[in-house]
Order: sequence, then structure tokens, then C-alpha cells
Amino acid sequence: MQNYVLSCCSTADLSHEHFASRDIQYICFHYTMDGVERLDDLGQSLSFEKFYAAMQAGADTKTSQVSAGEYIAHFEKFLSQGKDVLHVTLSSGLSGTHMSARAAAQMLAEKYPERKIRIVDSLGASSGFGLIMETLADLRDGGMEMDALADWIEENKLRMHHWFFSSDLTFFVKGGRVSKTAGAIGGMLGICPLLNMDFEGHLIPREKIRPKKKVINRIVEMMKEHAENGTDYSGKCFICHSACFEDARAVADLVEANFPKLNGKVVINNIGTTIGSHTGPGTVALFFWGDKRID
Repeated sequence: MQNYVLSCCSTADLSHEHFASRDIQYICFHYTMDGVERLDDLGQSLSFEKFYAAMQAGADTKTSQVSAGEYIAHFEKFLSQGKDVLHVTLSSGLSGTHMSARAAAQMLAEKYPERKIRIVDSLGASSGFGLIMETLADLRDGGMEMDALADWIEENKLRMHHWFFSSDLTFFVKGGRVSKTAGAIGGMLGICPLLNMDFEGHLIPREKIRPKKKVINRIVEMMKEHAENGTDYSGKCFICHSACFEDARAVADLVEANFPKLNGKVVINNIGTTIGSHTGPGTVALFFWGDKRID
């Protein structure tokens, strides 16, 4: 058994049970709903159904990242047990949490000079970040040492593809990602924007597609174009959604029909409360290993 801890934050959007089964530690982001502070604890204290229903009913949500002090307490639990830590953060293109984690690691280096903490910027989010963690757990369980594992993900993280679409632009408008005019027109015409994560870890709009059935087909076409070995892709595939399971299932069915060598069935997760506070309900995201993101 390796003498290091594999760690991330809750924005990797896997279930608590999934993290536990793979021996991946995590630390929770925070959000407020109508002024009440809550933990982004993977739906344990407030179900995803209730969270998204509250958003649809007009609840105001805001998010906050993990502080350096919280990271210190999280890392020290393991350092004090004589274990090293490899911690992977949410994309620095979306949050400042990477810098908080690095600051915590630097402060703890003086107290635990014999221990190592490696901090890696995933340049990913949601269950794409989660699929990175899943792959790291596979490599760890195969015997890879911590430094080699950290070096591997630094070299390969831009091969993790993140493709998103949304059938509800309300919260993209609210967050300033879509103008009010574009949101109103898009809503009337049934436009579903297709976005992906660029090489700097930002979400970038790529295409405006209507109707929803067409964007469901298009997102799978993106996987055919970019997946490692095309339709012979033999890796794992994750999907996540915000209160639109039927749309996520439609994408999963198409993936499973078009990629016969897939490693198991598509895993469908919920978009958590941190990411979901910005997307709102109606978003589906598809994640897989592929060619290197270069734009």
C-alpha cells in the first residue's frame, strides 16, 4: 500500500460513496443559499433535487472556495500520520483555490520538513476533474509512487476533455456568461450552447445549436472527433447533469452505442452545488480522455 494520500476538493463531483470506494480524500467548498451558509458536501446535507428545485424557485446562491486555513487542517490530518499528500485542485481558470492550497502547503513545509505535499492544478472541473481523480486512483493502485503520479498528471491533464451543453440559459445570464439579450433570444429559439474547457481551464462557448436533440448528437460527435483512438476509445467515460437526468441518459446511451470498447458503462453523476450554483439546472457535461487541448 502506498504511503501517500490522494486528495481533491468536492468540485470533482463524484459521490461520497465513490470517493470512499477509491480511497480518495476530499475537502468541501462552501456555498450560501438565501444567506444560509452550507457545505458543498456532495448532496449529503441537502439533496441535489432540493437544491435545484430551490434555484428554479428563485433562491439566491453564492459560492466560496476553500481557504488556506482549511487546507492546512485538511493536509495536517495526513502529515501528522506520517503520510505524504498529493492534492489536485479545481481549475485555476475558475477559482483561486489552487493558490490557497499552495499557500497552505508552503506553510506546512516548515512544520513537516520530512513530508511532501504536491499540489496540482487539474485545469478541469466537475466530473472531468473526477475522472482525473479516478484515473490517478487506478495508477496509484497499480503501484505508482506519488512523485511519478504527480508528474504524470501534469503531463496528461490537458488530455481530459470537458464538453457541456445547457438547455436553460437563465443562470448563465445571471452569472454574466451570456448577455440578457442573447439569453432572451436563445430561450425563445430553444438554443442550447455547446461549451468546452480550453487549455487554460476556462469554459468557452463553441457553438449555438438548436434543438436539444441536435446538441445531444453533437456532443457525442465531439467525443468521436477528440477521444483517444476515436470510436475505439477504451477508457472510462463520465457524464454529469444538473436536474436533467433524462438528457444525461440520452447522451450516455449514444456514447455506449458508438464506443463499443468503452471501459464499463458510462458513469452518470450529479453536478454539485458549487458548479451548479453557476450553471443552474439543465446542464449536461461529457468527459473522456483524448487528444491534447490546445485552444
